Amino acid sequence: MDDPQQNPSTAVGFNIADRLELAAKRWPHQRCVIFPESRTRLGRVAYTQVTFQQLHQETDELAVGLHELGVRAGHRLVLMVKPGIEFIALTWAIFKSGATVVLIDPGMGRKRIFDCLDEVQPHGFVAIPIVHAIRQVRRGQFRQAKLNVSVSRGRNWGGLSYQALREQGRLRLKSNSLGELLPRTQRNDMAAIIFTSGSTGPPKGVVYEHGMFNAQVDFLQAQYQIQPGEIDLPGFPLFALFNAAMGVTTVIPDMDFTRPADVNPLRILEAIHDQGVTQAFGSPALWNRVGGYCREKRIPIPSLKRVLSAGAPVPVHVLQTMREAAVETGWEMFTPYGATEALPVCNISASEVLKETRKLTAQGKGTCVGRPFTGVDVKVIEPFEGPIESLSHSRECKNGTIGEIIVRSPSATREYYGRPEATAAAKIPDGNTFWHRMGDMGYRDDQGRFWFCGRKAHIVHAAEGRMYPVCCEAILNEHPAIYRSALVGVGKPGAQRPVLIAEPYAANFPTSEAVRTQLLQELSE
Repeated sequence: MDDPQQNPSTAVGFNIADRLELAAKRWPHQRCVIFPESRTRLGRVAYTQVTFQQLHQETDELAVGLHELGVRAGHRLVLMVKPGIEFIALTWAIFKSGATVVLIDPGMGRKRIFDCLDEVQPHGFVAIPIVHAIRQVRRGQFRQAKLNVSVSRGRNWGGLSYQALREQGRLRLKSNSLGELLPRTQRNDMAAIIFTSGSTGPPKGVVYEHGMFNAQVDFLQAQYQIQPGEIDLPGFPLFALFNAAMGVTTVIPDMDFTRPADVNPLRILEAIHDQGVTQAFGSPALWNRVGGYCREKRIPIPSLKRVLSAGAPVPVHVLQTMREAAVETGWEMFTPYGATEALPVCNISASEVLKETRKLTAQGKGTCVGRPFTGVDVKVIEPFEGPIESLSHSRECKNGTIGEIIVRSPSATREYYGRPEATAAAKIPDGNTFWHRMGDMGYRDDQGRFWFCGRKAHIVHAAEGRMYPVCCEAILNEHPAIYRSALVGVGKPGAQRPVLIAEPYAANFPTSEAVRTQLLQELSE
């Protein structure tokens, strides 16, 4: 039987932060987070770091500081802080406090951000000063947001400072224990509201429970054989939380997380080489830049064991360039498939794609996303518009038939915050469990692998029938001059005119009408 001291998820009550506490006990002096603070006059990077024990202690103090501020279980706190040690510490502290952390992608645009804030009606903001300035200007919109913390290296403005919050917690812990002050959460208590990107409609707040985060960590650690003591460079800030829960060191990259396509590959490689990074995660856009630079300069990355890429289908040319960078040391690249509402779902390696599935992708068969993670169930059902009241009301597709992808998993989320209609449309009851509708179209092959054909909302409904964007775009992307493409439908569904838009590589962009005409002719053949 599992020992609650060794496996906190088996204890009475559960908080995802229990895993940080366990990591601090097991590896107290191991570096937990490393941040590129500045550069010396000679150009060397000056790194700041905290150990697991230091982060655990700091988050205890911050959590109690939040309690002293008035934060209670169920309160919703918007976290808008630049990626760094403070971001990670505050996220863990909010978890420990029993409150719910609200995360909104700053890259979605101001109007959408305010729409998300309207929807979630936060009790407070833990944010940088500019966010508090906007909050003050629009105070009528956030009347109940009274639990505010200002995170700044300079002048404090808009709320209790980070340092003061921590000091209040430290003082209170001198007279009371953590258990006396903070609530004991359960596995199904709300831990976070994470908003979707809104690529196929308005952003929706996905409700994460403590147990769901725990399942995600277990899935990732088991699938990729991630060991405590490894060093990870995450191109998505929230993935640093998974690392701390696994006993893995996080190296925060020097980049604008909202613009991965503009990343400086030298900065990424510098961090990998400086810190001996063994694992790195990033979007296809990030690895397109880094892989291309490594190929051009013939730079190996010997410390790596694995690279992960997700967020969009990973183009074959990105997989190819990254594999070339791995030739000398043999590390592997993986492309896990999932969504904000259900992560992870499937996994495939770059080797399998390049050796087996890329040929079918080039023929318009879709992008292979691999086989399900152990413990995750995936089906393909006939497409249906509107809510499905029970799984028994759906019909499963045969292998090779394109349909709607649905997922059942301990890490799949149950609801969208404050959107019962959207929840009903996305979840299919099945006895005591449920299935999440991914909103993706695809099929299963005879080897048990799943193939992604595009978003359901992006299907082009032409007079000839359905056209799936990812399938069509992949054919065009085989042209050596084309970086990426998009299939769109013009007109009313059922009679839409399919239009393919192609973006050439910068070096191949037509410089004259004659070159443009020639390229269009080649693409139409």
